[in-house]
Order: sequence, then structure tokens, then C-alpha cells
Amino acid sequence: MAVAPLKVGIVGLGNVGTGVARILTDHPHRIAERAGRPIVLKRAVVRNLNKPRDIRLESGVLTNDIQAVINDPEITVAMELMGGIHPAREVILALLKAGKDVVTANKALLCEHGNEIFQAAREYGRTVCFEAAVAGGIPIIAAVGQSMAANQIIGIQAILNGTSNYILTEMQANHQHYHTALKQAQDLGYAESDPTLDVNGLDAAQKLGILCQLAFGTRVTTSQFEIQGIDSLDLSDLKCASDLGYHIKLLAQARLTNRELEMSVRPTLIRKDTPLSQISGPFNAVLLEGDMVGKMWYSGRGAGQAPTASACAADLIDLAVGRAQLTFERLDLWRERPEYPVMPADQTTSRYFLRLRVEDKPNVMAEVTGILGAKGISLASIVQPEAPEVDAKSNTPVVPLVIMTHRTTAGQLQEAMSELDLSSSVRGPRICLAVAD
Repeated sequence: MAVAPLKVGIVGLGNVGTGVARILTDHPHRIAERAGRPIVLKRAVVRNLNKPRDIRLESGVLTNDIQAVINDPEITVAMELMGGIHPAREVILALLKAGKDVVTANKALLCEHGNEIFQAAREYGRTVCFEAAVAGGIPIIAAVGQSMAANQIIGIQAILNGTSNYILTEMQANHQHYHTALKQAQDLGYAESDPTLDVNGLDAAQKLGILCQLAFGTRVTTSQFEIQGIDSLDLSDLKCASDLGYHIKLLAQARLTNRELEMSVRPTLIRKDTPLSQISGPFNAVLLEGDMVGKMWYSGRGAGQAPTASACAADLIDLAVGRAQLTFERLDLWRERPEYPVMPADQTTSRYFLRLRVEDKPNVMAEVTGILGAKGISLASIVQPEAPEVDAKSNTPVVPLVIMTHRTTAGQLQEAMSELDLSSSVRGPRICLAVAD
């Protein structure tokens, strides 16, 4: 007896939506074999029906009317692949109310409005799948929610933005300037035409917020922890770090410290001999630490159409066979429960790498170290490369000064940096980066 197909609607036929549609139309037999029944794309909602597309769909699939998905009883699963907060939030809530299970890759929406969406799903007896929202093709949602279920996760270190990682790799390995590497990322489809969310750290921060909800049961918004992007880095920063034995990566971190959650997303110096420092190009990686299993390592492609579309298609298969519904019910996502508070950003601790431009004159080093020492900051090393130059504004000779600190609080460091900014001996710009243990 033939099994009825699972009929699907896609809302948003951009880069990822097109990738999912291509998987369903190009590999129907493979998908049916894995799902136990055919999965059929019945509707794809777009804004512009006349826009040229690099995929051929059957007549009648394309529509510009969202109600064609919401009101179709044959469509039991809808995929929200529009991105952004609005109208994606309203669309998902309407789909759930109409009795549809939902697949989404929308990390921004889940980070900021996950509580509302998952409560609505429970109210209407539906399921929300979101494997594609974090780390592209890496099945990290399943790993945190299922594979690590017997553990209390105590730490996360991750590279969660493939665009930023590609840019930093090109700067590090091929000595490309930031804007050149960014243009290459855009040409290759790793970066959007507006790459702001990728390079300013917000995209990675939203993904970290979702992982923290799963791992620690804590609802986090991006306003609660430090976020710093890569757009202020230049080649000299990466060279200085390399000379000291480090690579710079946009690192997302979360750790339980005295029953508080210490979180950050920022460019971080990572030792060259560690696995995270070896992640190159558009790849992502996640290092999870559980109280029983220890450290678990996951890596894979995190940027581009295919990895994200692959994760969306995997969610469809999980829904078709009934796994997703059981997992969603067991995870009990975003339900009211005791939470670990997020540690205030100025109380978080780290070692730091400082790069200053100072006047080339006597006693400047004593002045700088005195300011740092007065704030309780202990220094691990000081290097003054022989690279004199002339400051364009003051026409005075300046030299670089590279400092590695011992562990200190972000608040102490910020106070010291503010005082250094007032010193007539320090010429901007200056760089302050965390150093991973």
C-alpha cells in the first residue's frame, strides 16, 4: 500500500529556500527512501513571481500569496526561510495556528522570540525544527539536545560564522586586506551583499543564544553579553598574533562559572596548536564540554547554500518519520524553569592582547605599565617590534607596543583602556582582544 506523501510549503525562495527546493526536486527517490514516504514541494511563496530564478519548478508551485500555504489542509509542514524578525514572526505564528509543523533557519527570530514561538507550538500541538539555525550543516542542535542529554554541559567554544572565518583565514593565510577578503566572500556566496550581521558578531551571538537555551536552559538576548566583530581588525593584528603563536578567530563562548553563565562573542587569540585554530575558510566548529563525557568536537561547513539547505531537509525527514515530534516534546524548549543568570559583561574574565601605538620617547612604557598596574592588571609579556612610523595627525614618531596580560576582568581592562585613551603618549587606533585559555 502506497504511503501518502508529506506535502510541504516553503515561505521564502532565496538562497536557502532555493537550495531546499533543489534537494526535494533533484533527489526525490533518496529523500523518499530516508523519510519512508515521498516529500513533495506543493507551494513556494515569493514576493516577485516574475523574478528570474535558477531553479525550475512545476507549474502552480510558485505563489505570492502566503494564504496559499496557511489555508491548504494538504500542506502539513511549512518552512519559514524568509529570515529577519518581521514578518517572519507573524508568519510562523499563523502557520502554527493553522496546524502546520514548522522548519526554520531563522536564528535571529529564535534568539529574540523563541519563548513566544515555542509556547505557541505547544499550545497548538505542533513542532518547530531549527537544526539549520546554528552552524549550517553541523547537526549541533541534535548533539546538544540528544547526544549530550545525559550530561550537564559546562562549556561551549565555537566558531559559528563561516563568513567571518573565511575573511580571517584569507587575511591570515594569504595576507589579504579585510575589504579584499570580504569581497571574495561575497563573490563566492559566503557573505550577503550587506554583510553587517556577519562581520559585527551579531549573527554568531544569536546562534550562541540558541545553544545556551538548549545547553543551560537560560533564555538569552544579545543585549546581555559582550559582542565584538572583526571589522576593526587589520593585517598587523593577525601578524602580531601569529608571531606570538596564535591565530585570531571570531569565538563564541559560554561557560558555567559559580552558577553564572559567562558569555561572549569576540575576536579571540587561539593557540595555533589547538583544533579550533585550524578551522579555516567557511567552516564552523563547536567544542562542547559535558560533566561526564568531557570534550566533544563537531565541525563542518557553516556558510553557503548547500549546508544550510541540507540541515533543513534533514528536519523534514525527521518530521516525516516522527523523530522531530518526540525530540521537540522531550526538549521542553523555552518552558518556564529556573535559569542560570548571565554574568554582567564587565565581570567576565580573560587574558588579553593589547596593541597600542605610542610616541617614540623615553618613559612611555613606564607610563603605560603604570596605568595598567594601577587598575590591578598584571602583565605577562611586552613586545616592542622595530616598526617605527610617523603619526599623521601629530607628525611625531610612533612605535607599536604589544602587551599580553594575565587574567583580569573586562571591567578593569576597560577602565585602564579609557585612561590610556586620555594619555598624550598613546596614539590611536588601539586594539584589545581576548586570549583563549
